[in-house]
Amino acid sequence: MGSGTRRRHRWAALLGATALAVTGGGALACPASAEPQQVDFATHCVPPPIAGIPPIDGTTTAKIAVDNAAPKVGDTVTVTYTVVKPAASNPVDIALPADIMTPTGKVTLGGVQTGDITVAGPKKNDPVPGKGAFPSFSMTGTFTVTTPGAITFSPGDYNIHTSYILELDTPCTVTNPPAPVSETVTATDGGQTNNRAISLGTASGKPGDSVTVTGTNFTPGAAVTLAGRAGAAETADKGTATANAQGAISGTLTVRDKATTGVVAYEGSAWSDAKGAGPAAYVVIDDTPLPEGSQKVNSSVKAGTLSMTQAGDTVELAAVDYGKGGFSRGSLQTVTVKDFRGGPAGWSLTGKVTDFAGPGGAKIDAAKLGWTPVCATKTGSPSTCQPGSPGSVGSAGATLASTPNGAQTGGEFTVDARLSLNVPAFTPPGTYSGVLTLTLT
Repeated sequence: MGSGTRRRHRWAALLGATALAVTGGGALACPASAEPQQVDFATHCVPPPIAGIPPIDGTTTAKIAVDNAAPKVGDTVTVTYTVVKPAASNPVDIALPADIMTPTGKVTLGGVQTGDITVAGPKKNDPVPGKGAFPSFSMTGTFTVTTPGAITFSPGDYNIHTSYILELDTPCTVTNPPAPVSETVTATDGGQTNNRAISLGTASGKPGDSVTVTGTNFTPGAAVTLAGRAGAAETADKGTATANAQGAISGTLTVRDKATTGVVAYEGSAWSDAKGAGPAAYVVIDDTPLPEGSQKVNSSVKAGTLSMTQAGDTVELAAVDYGKGGFSRGSLQTVTVKDFRGGPAGWSLTGKVTDFAGPGGAKIDAAKLGWTPVCATKTGSPSTCQPGSPGSVGSAGATLASTPNGAQTGGEFTVDARLSLNVPAFTPPGTYSGVLTLTLT
């Protein structure tokens, strides 16, 4: 959910508004969000030399998902590259234990914005038997929208690093780039002017390795700071670059902090959304040898998604009398929001409603529907739910509930609202129905 990191969900609830002591209405199925297209593409994978086997030419199945299907220029969008079925498999007879695989890769942009997004995943996998197929894995990264229009996302090259007995890599490249398009979003001109963007020469490295950082659209001649990020906080890893006359930068950053998860670049003495770019995903592969007789114990917390469910899809409002009119009242079906992303972004739940259609072409204007929102936060949640303001919903929409951005966000929330439709006195008798659409971003 927040810019950058915002997932969109739509649910429709049919409001069966009744007039003149006639009740009615029907159920409307909740349309699900569009799923990214799963694509297959030819892949050339090179097993580690120690395996003693030739390259593998096979097929990778993958998909790309974004957390904001309708971004504005200047928004930061989180991209998730999921390899559903890798082309490569365990090249040796030795079984691989759980949580020793670290994937990195790139997503290829097309349409009005081109380039590559570096993505990286956690060291997390199920055990792999000898000569067995590698499991599915996901990698995430971010990019900044710089141009309005359609932007396409295609799976790119990826690498599977294994840390078991030896540090080994299995790089897989797209045989006939670019791979098929898996996802498309349409960006709009949000009036924001920060078009700065960066990319990394590699998405991973050992402690002390240097990574090349290139960027565009910085202020010509500006001094630019390159910095490591551990979540929302900067690490001690710093570097500098100077933007050329075209606003491009190229520099190197030595990454020593093992907690680093990304790299940013910015003008000025401190990070700002107005003059910064990134973070670009980066993984530090810790290959420090262990003392004799010791064991390294790893664990991880896997980020989830922003989602919502509702208790039902139909609301029956109370009837009113012909000639009197007045308020037809009822309650919204309870909505449960679960924010398990584990980042700094909050969320917003908004709603808009259509006109209420009745018999013989009669209707009640959408602006006649009002609500009084309420929401509750589950104990232990880092964020606190804030209800929207009472008032008209209408076709333009209004906020039902939200949580703010913060250093750490997330939790579970229940959202309700008292609904009231102001029915004019001499509205023709019959059943009137409108569709209320809820959108979580």
